[in-house]
Amino acid sequence: MARVLLNIPRTARKGEVIAIRTLIQHVMETGYRPGADGEVLPRDIIRRFTASFEGEEVFAADLSPAIAANPFLSFTMVASTTGTLVLRWQGDKGFDQTETREIMVTG
Repeated sequence: MARVLLNIPRTARKGEVIAIRTLIQHVMETGYRPGADGEVLPRDIIRRFTASFEGEEVFAADLSPAIAANPFLSFTMVASTTGTLVLRWQGDKGFDQTETREIMVTG
């Protein structure tokens, strides 16, 4: 399991635009770079990131080998109701990690 850093507000006012920031530790090997032995290292990247709130996709990104290691992703969404935000990273070699956070909406 990769280390994930999340900056997500726990509470928001109804109708407020909130920022979601994520960073996941991952080497993001392109599949083009030779290793110490001269052989090309196999590709190992995160290919897809999705964010869903209460079952509805609110953000998605398809990543490529050009993305940096430990990718940082940031997006905004409107807080309309209290619910669960589900963040999912999927990649090569069966990589699949999900994190969930509750957001409480007031007012």
